[in-house]
Amino acid sequence: MSHAAKGSDVKVHYTGRLDDGTVFDTSKDRDPLSFTLGEGQVISGFENAVEGMGEGESKEARIPAEEAYGERREELILSVPREQFPDEVEPEVGQRLQMQTQEGEVVPVMVADVEEDVVRLDANHPLAGRDLTFDIEVVEVE
Repeated sequence: MSHAAKGSDVKVHYTGRLDDGTVFDTSKDRDPLSFTLGEGQVISGFENAVEGMGEGESKEARIPAEEAYGERREELILSVPREQFPDEVEPEVGQRLQMQTQEGEVVPVMVADVEEDVVRLDANHPLAGRDLTFDIEVVEVE
């Protein structure tokens, strides 16, 4: 039986949960997730959990925030003057938008707060600061 090691192409089924049991993502009813171990295509804690697993093997892995999407960073909360929004955009708390950096990179953000003159945008990953638990089943190792 093959075991996952750095450089292995792996296919896994997974279900990701928060501490309160809320499922935030799953590959059930979809094709398994495919990635090359050690290439940084998935969060580091997930890679570490899969390394050494064999085909057909399953386990539960708890991944601390620092090995998942990192801690929340206050410097990623941006205050944007309301007049910088296009007229057709009416910002609402929880709304997901995209910003473009000066370098042309597109960054997903979420509206965190709306005031009369200012809109606060949160560029943290939605799962930043959260410990995650994954049920992982290795389907294939090449």
